[in-house]
Amino acid sequence: MFKKTIDSINEKIKKGNAVVLTAEEILKMKTSYNIKEISKKVDIVTTGTFGAMCSSGVFMNFGHPKIPIRMEKVKINGVLAHSGLAAVDVFLGAASVSKDNPTYGGAHIIEELLDGKDIKLEAEAKGTDCYPRKKLSTYLNINDLNECYLYNPRNCYQNYAAAVNSSNKSIYTYMGKLLPKFGNLTYSTSGELSPLLNDPELETIGIGTKILLGGAKGFISWQGTQYNTKIKTNKFNIPVAPARTLALTGNLKKMNSNFIKAAYFKNYGVTIYIGVAVPIPILNERILENVLVSNEEIETIICDYSKSKHPVIGKTNYKNLRTGKIKLNNKNIKTSSLSSLFKARQIAEELKDKILNKDFYLTKPVKKLPKKSIFKNLKIRKKRNKKTVDKKSKKITAKKLKFEYGKCISCGACISLCNTRALHFNKVNKLVFEKDLCSNCYECVDACPLELFKIKE
Repeated sequence: MFKKTIDSINEKIKKGNAVVLTAEEILKMKTSYNIKEISKKVDIVTTGTFGAMCSSGVFMNFGHPKIPIRMEKVKINGVLAHSGLAAVDVFLGAASVSKDNPTYGGAHIIEELLDGKDIKLEAEAKGTDCYPRKKLSTYLNINDLNECYLYNPRNCYQNYAAAVNSSNKSIYTYMGKLLPKFGNLTYSTSGELSPLLNDPELETIGIGTKILLGGAKGFISWQGTQYNTKIKTNKFNIPVAPARTLALTGNLKKMNSNFIKAAYFKNYGVTIYIGVAVPIPILNERILENVLVSNEEIETIICDYSKSKHPVIGKTNYKNLRTGKIKLNNKNIKTSSLSSLFKARQIAEELKDKILNKDFYLTKPVKKLPKKSIFKNLKIRKKRNKKTVDKKSKKITAKKLKFEYGKCISCGACISLCNTRALHFNKVNKLVFEKDLCSNCYECVDACPLELFKIKE
């Protein structure tokens, strides 16, 4: 069996001889070359994903003012940050929201920091002998911060379940708006481009692996939360449901707002889209065989999100999902992705370019991630009946629909809701909006996590 090492590949990068392809590009070689030939020719495969990752946030250090303060209650642009760390260290969660505006939260502040905007910091304290100040109000930007580290406790899900709704009413979830009676299906994985689907047993991915996080160099710091290896796999050894995850970290100051976008899902909350690219070194033929698995060979389960336990009601593959419709229970259902394949391709290409330009070298994992780990559900020890109230959304009676085209990330959340094909992907998976076909039904207004569809009276 042909073998390479991380060191030998890094030497090829240094000399400018490394052959680097994206996970989609290498699949095209299957028709012309065999496994042995490809493993000799290709050194690195770059993978990418760009999806909503609620489990994210930033650690920030503000430094001490002349009269120091031990921050006990901190608000940034009206959003509560966690101050239970040290005097002037805080953690701002991406999903934290403003009390006055539930559509605005930590994710928006993170994006504003990247864009160089000033943010308002307000802090309160009881005052101590060493930290006498009791109140603080100031404006600052990312350059004023000593440190600002993005940290994702859970990122890069290894596959994710697709979502449908069997009930008689529309429901709003972290999988977007789901129409009644199986009116649409949403999914959120970049398929054959996705990092952990290209290395299902994490042979090359571990603690210390260098990656691109938000467009900048970052690292895998630990296994992600809800990391689960006890998931059924298909014949290609790929989990068919949510399985492994990664904990990631990197310097926000070095990141690019092109790969970090704040978002809001109606009636669910604020989240953040983050681009992640992971290199897969082709060290041997076995690793290559995993990389060569295509969308047709990657399956995922379909869950009914209208029921509390999200029961599994079917299974499909990513080739079918990408066609825009699948058949479930003898019914054709429109499909759309909540993760952006367009942006996933961009960050995979970004990593490829950095390697070819000798600006990114591979790292050996300092520790392998667990081979066995089970995700346990929370046990409820006291029974409590809690009624939920469904709020009816107001009907929109406006005349025209305006779309902020330049800000679109082509996630596709709106496509399955469009009844006239006014919204669709072009050949390079970029969203196209044809105004002449729009019926002004306004379903897309609810769907867009970036709120780019505006009602114009």
